[in-house]
Amino acid sequence: MNVSPPRPVLFLDVDGPLIPFGGTREQYPDGYPAYVPQKAAGNPLPARVNPALVPRLLGLGCHLVWATTWGHEANECLAPLLGLPQLPLVAWPEPSDEPEPAGLHWKTRTLLDWAAGRPFAWLDDEITDADRIWAEAAHPARTLLRRVDSRHGLTDADFAALDAWRAGG
Repeated sequence: MNVSPPRPVLFLDVDGPLIPFGGTREQYPDGYPAYVPQKAAGNPLPARVNPALVPRLLGLGCHLVWATTWGHEANECLAPLLGLPQLPLVAWPEPSDEPEPAGLHWKTRTLLDWAAGRPFAWLDDEITDADRIWAEAAHPARTLLRRVDSRHGLTDADFAALDAWRAGG
């Protein structure tokens, strides 16, 4: 009997990867584009999320999971606006006074635990080499920790990296 391997997990941060910010006036002289006219839940930021990203994300064949401080607002505000289904949400532990080991991002260990040994990719604008090294050493399956440029959000280059990672096994 052939057993299919579990679908890899794709952890999605919102601010930066989906909602670009921090661009200069030279880069965006008219401000960031707004893809939807309405302001979701009184928050103008979701209008910056390009709905064309959704089919590309869904087409990756990954188990999409919110990995954001938006919490339940990601499902309440962004998912309906974009036509996404309700996605699982990583529950973050209470902040600790202890520094993260080896300069890790505060999300890293929680995401490795959440993935529970499955392959995963993580899209965030705050990932560093320390996170990549930790994941490679501490996680038994393949990982892709992709730092997204917050000024532009997800780009073709990010999707090419995800496609290459998916094709790698």
